[in-house]
Amino acid sequence: MTKAGTDTETETPLLFSPLTLGGVTLKNRVVISPMCQYSAQDGLANDWHSVHLGQYALGGSALVFCEAAAVEARGRITHGDLGIWSAEHAAALKPITSFLRAHGAAPGMQIAHAGRKASMQRPWQGHGPLDESDSARGETAWDIVAPSAEPVSDGSLMPHEMSLEDIATVQQAFADAAGYTDDAGFEVLELHSAHGYLSHTFLSPTSNHRNDAYGGDRAGRMRFTLETVEKVRAVWPAHKPFFVRISTVDGVEGGWDVEDSIALTAEMKQRGVDVVDCSSGGIAGMATTTRDPLPLGFRLPFSDRIRRDNDIATMTHGLILHADQAEEILQAGQADLIGIARGALYNPYWARHAAHELGFDPGFDDWPDQYGWWLTRREAHLKSIGAR
Repeated sequence: MTKAGTDTETETPLLFSPLTLGGVTLKNRVVISPMCQYSAQDGLANDWHSVHLGQYALGGSALVFCEAAAVEARGRITHGDLGIWSAEHAAALKPITSFLRAHGAAPGMQIAHAGRKASMQRPWQGHGPLDESDSARGETAWDIVAPSAEPVSDGSLMPHEMSLEDIATVQQAFADAAGYTDDAGFEVLELHSAHGYLSHTFLSPTSNHRNDAYGGDRAGRMRFTLETVEKVRAVWPAHKPFFVRISTVDGVEGGWDVEDSIALTAEMKQRGVDVVDCSSGGIAGMATTTRDPLPLGFRLPFSDRIRRDNDIATMTHGLILHADQAEEILQAGQADLIGIARGALYNPYWARHAAHELGFDPGFDDWPDQYGWWLTRREAHLKSIGAR
C-alpha cells in the first residue's frame, strides 16, 4: 500500500487516510485519548508532560490530547491534575504544542471539571477522598460542588449543591479555559461531559435531583451542558474542531441511556460541535477500571449509533488493540476516529506499527529521519539473515 495522494492499485487504509475537520486536517485517524497523569504542580505542565505527550507525535498519531485539564482549581480530581485556568498554565503548555505540531501531530486539549469526583487521592496513593495522610504531605482536601448535594458513593465527600451563581461561575471558567487553550497553541478542543464529572452529573437522572431550570426532565438536565457548549464555542475559534466526550450510557438502572445521548448530540450539533467522543459509564464509580470482563471494542455500538442517527463524526475507544480491528471499524462506518489510550502507554508507537502491519509504510518513510534511516538498514539486515 502507498500513501494517500499517490496513484496506486492498492487502496490506502482508512486508518491512514487524512480527515479534515473545520480548518484542521489530521494526517490519519489515530488519536491519543486524554489520560490523566496526576503529575502536575498547581496545575502546571512540566517535563513529564512534555515527554509523555511528545512521544506520541514521534509515534505517528495524528491527534494527541493532553489529559483532562481543570478549568478551575476546585475542579481538579487530585492535586496532581493539569490545569488551564490562567495565562501561566497556557504558557507552560506552549512548548508541548509546538513540539507536537513540529512532528506532525495536532495538539488537543480536554477541558474538564471533576465536580463531586474532585479532592481525591492519586490512584496509586489510595484512590479515595483526601485524608489525614494526604494532609501530612501538604495535600489538603477542598470543598467540592455538584448539581445536587449527593456524594458519588458511600464514604465519598459530600458536595455543595451549586447555586445559579455557582453555575454561571463555572460556565465562565470553561469559556475562559477555551481562550487559554487557544493561546497555548492547541488545534482541537474537547469538553469533558462524561465519566461522572460535573457536566455528566447534570445530565444523569441518578445524580441530578434539582427542581429548578437545571434539573427535572431531560431538557432541564441538558441545560448546563448545552449552555456550556455555547459559551465555549463562542470563544473557541470557528475553524478549530470542537469535540465533546459523553458517557453515552450510564450503565446503571434508571440512568442516562443511548436515546438520551442521541437527543443531546442533536442539540450539540446545532451549537457547533464537530465530533462526539463516545465513552460510557462512570456516574457512580470509575469509568476506566472494572472487575468485569469487557469485549474488544466494547464502546463501538455507541459510536455507531450516535454517528448514524445524528449524521455527525464520532470517535470510539475502549480495548481497540489491533490495526486490522481499527481498520474494520472505519471501513464499516462505525466511527471516524480511533482513540488509543492504554495501548499507547504500552506502545507509544502504536500508529507507526499499525501502518507497518497494514502495509502502508513498509519502508519506514513516515518515521522521523532520526529513526527511519536506521530502521531501513536494520530491516534489510534482518531479511538478509532470514529473520524476516
